[in-house]
Amino acid sequence: MILLVALIFFVLGLIIGSFLNVVIFRLNTQKSFWKTFGGRSGCMVCRHKLDWFELVPVFSFLFLRGRCRNCRTKISIQYPLVELAAGIIFAGLFLKLQVFNFIYLYYAFIFSLLLVIAVYDLRHKIIPDNLSFIFGFIAFIGIFFFHAPTLLEFLAGPIIASPFAFFYFISRGKWMGFGDAKLALGIGWLLGFGRALSGLAVAFWLGALVGLTLMIFSKKYGLKSEIPFAPFLIFGTFLAFIFNLHFF
Repeated sequence: MILLVALIFFVLGLIIGSFLNVVIFRLNTQKSFWKTFGGRSGCMVCRHKLDWFELVPVFSFLFLRGRCRNCRTKISIQYPLVELAAGIIFAGLFLKLQVFNFIYLYYAFIFSLLLVIAVYDLRHKIIPDNLSFIFGFIAFIGIFFFHAPTLLEFLAGPIIASPFAFFYFISRGKWMGFGDAKLALGIGWLLGFGRALSGLAVAFWLGALVGLTLMIFSKKYGLKSEIPFAPFLIFGTFLAFIFNLHFF
C-alpha cells in the first residue's frame, strides 16, 4: 500500500517537475511575472503552442522522440530529467515521512526550490540571489516549526557557509562562487550541523569524482574549467535528509 501511494506521489512529482521546467527556462527573462509563469507552453524555436498530448511529463518526450512536432528541433533532455528528479523527490519524501501534511508540503516546496536552483546553476553557472534568499529564509523559519531550536541549529547555517565564503574571498571567486556560500547558509539551517556536514561530504566526493572523470574523458574540461557546484551540494543535501546521514 505504501509503495502504491509513493507511486501516486511520484506521478504528482512528474507534474510538478513539468512546471519547474517552465520556471527554470523563463526565470530572469525579459517577460513580465504573469507571462513568465502563466500562459500556454510552446516550442522555444518555432513558438508552436503545445497540445495536451505534448505536455504529458516524460512520455511526451519519448513519444515525440525528443523533437518538436512542428519544426523537428531537438527538445532539451532537461525536460524529462527534471520531471523524473521531481518525481523521485516527491516519492522519496513520502517514503521518509509517510504523511501528507504541512511538514510534507514544506519539504516538497524546499526541495522543489532546490531543484530549480541546481538546474539553473547547471545551465547558467550562477545561483539566483532571489532563490537563495527565499530558500534561506524558509529553512531558517523551519527551525521554529518542527522542534525546540537549539543554539547549534541557529549557528549551523553560518558555520556551514563560512568555509565557502572563506574560499571565495581568498581566491577572489576563482575557487568558489559566493552563491555557494549563500546556498550553504540555508542548507545548514535546513539539515542541522551534523547532517549538513554529511551532505557536504557527499557533495565534495561526488564533485571530485565527476570533475576528474570530465577532465580525463572530455576535451572540453581542464584544470581551469568551471564546474557548477550547486547541483552537488543539493544532491548531497537531499541524500543527507532522506537517509538521515551522520558521518561525523
